[in-house]
Amino acid sequence: MWQLYQYTLCPFSRKVRFALAEKAIPHELLRELPWDRRDEFTDMNPAGQTPVLAAPNNTTVLIDSSAICEYFEETVERTPLLGAGPIDRAETRRLVSWFDQKFYAEVGVLLLQERMYKRLVHRASPDATLLRQAGRNVEVHLDYIEYLLDHRRWLGGPTFGLADICAAAHISVADYLNGVDWTGHAEAKQWYSAIKSRPTFRPLLAERMEGLAPPAHYDKLDF
Repeated sequence: MWQLYQYTLCPFSRKVRFALAEKAIPHELLRELPWDRRDEFTDMNPAGQTPVLAAPNNTTVLIDSSAICEYFEETVERTPLLGAGPIDRAETRRLVSWFDQKFYAEVGVLLLQERMYKRLVHRASPDATLLRQAGRNVEVHLDYIEYLLDHRRWLGGPTFGLADICAAAHISVADYLNGVDWTGHAEAKQWYSAIKSRPTFRPLLAERMEGLAPPAHYDKLDF
């Protein structure tokens, strides 16, 4: 069985876990906190970042969430997640990059730094200015999600796929950290509620980061 090195609030790990669940790939979860800088972990991934997916005895080690997802797209035919044709696949990859890079830089990393890392590691207070900035940025991304949904059924096109998986992974972490104001975003809420109802996503919502509780609405379908 594959072993996935991850931690609860790593959005890239959530992306991989969601995709593996959709494709019914058995895997074991191993808790890895990147800031601990374990020698054994950095031996596998010199970047020291999660997720890392390893086969038994480390015979194969896959690094980087997109590389992991693409590996299983190439090797497992069931439940394709990239799209039916080259145009659909290109659009899916564009949106995956949008959320992995732009959303994470403008929202995710700020919330993780201010509301998780500072609290759990440094026992420090968050920077209110950075939290307000993250909140403003979330609004822009929710508007963009609704723009996409005005033109298609799912984010990447007519069918559920990796763009939805990636976006939901990042948004779920931001929502756990109470960084998403859903007011005025009914269409985005409807999309995210559909994601939250998927059996493959529910286990992610059931998890808790030790010492850090989510808001009351976090795992509710009606929020």
